[in-house]
Amino acid sequence: MATATHATLKLRLTVERFPYSKPFRISGHVFTETAVLLAELSDGEHVGRGEGAGAYYLGDDVPHMLAQAESARAAVEAGATRDDLQTLLPPGGARNALDCAFWELEAKRTGTSVWQLAGIEPPKPLLSTLTIGADEPTAMAAAAAAIDPEAPIKLKLTGDLYDDIARVQAVRSARPHAWIGVDANQGYDIATLGDVLPVLTACRVALLEQPLARGREAELDGLKRPLPFAADESALSLKDTASLVGRFDVVNIKLDKCGGLTEALAIARQARLLGLKVMVGNMMGSSLSMAPAYLVGQLCDVVDLDGPTFLAQDRAPAVFYREGRIYCPQEVWS
Repeated sequence: MATATHATLKLRLTVERFPYSKPFRISGHVFTETAVLLAELSDGEHVGRGEGAGAYYLGDDVPHMLAQAESARAAVEAGATRDDLQTLLPPGGARNALDCAFWELEAKRTGTSVWQLAGIEPPKPLLSTLTIGADEPTAMAAAAAAIDPEAPIKLKLTGDLYDDIARVQAVRSARPHAWIGVDANQGYDIATLGDVLPVLTACRVALLEQPLARGREAELDGLKRPLPFAADESALSLKDTASLVGRFDVVNIKLDKCGGLTEALAIARQARLLGLKVMVGNMMGSSLSMAPAYLVGQLCDVVDLDGPTFLAQDRAPAVFYREGRIYCPQEVWS
């Protein structure tokens, strides 16, 4: 349970933009930057920070996040707690930013760390995927050959069946021994999914993320899954988790979808009880977004926390990547 506040809080909201070093393409979208909402909660002595990047496919952009966070300002500054926040705001980037700010503020005020408050074992470096955006097959193969040889690889696909087949085959040829997962970002229908699955199996793809559009999950009923399916857009918050059983094998938790560390931890624990495996992902935020997700990653089977690797410039201090793993020093976020 979150502790009650003992002093008047002040909330500061700032919009920040992080350009990418090069454009990043997924199914239906090309991104050149991440815009985030930075929330800072101060009791006059300590400051807690949280970052929200939102979920683009839900219209959860900076103006939406800013409006939602402002709607909670009066309650937060009047003494609302992190527990109260779960009913003050719906899941999304604004609640994520505020929730994480509450966690860090509580850690600083109690002289402890967030992982201790959350009941997690001391955090360890995590094997994390590095993502290759959708591109020409030869370009993706070259990118796969150039990245950290110890890192698992995640490929962004577009739903263009023959192009995607060529992409997967090219990367597998370039990296014959690598762990490879693919993310369709809702790009397939049930017919094209049936066509691509044998190729993914033949190429020893270890994970297929979000093959169909959100809302079409029932079409997966009865489908034989020759490799694990992960739910991303189909699994926004805790209330979605039970519906995944029988259709997916893995739930991809993102703090910007579910609204913060508080609900992310609840999803991870509920998924385990339901027999689902757990993955943590990101919406391409800075290291301040990765740090609370890194704590969720301590409970996960698959970790995809490479967002800062796409930025032209990250925050400082920052997470770092070495030998296929993400490291998050405590000074990044308490």
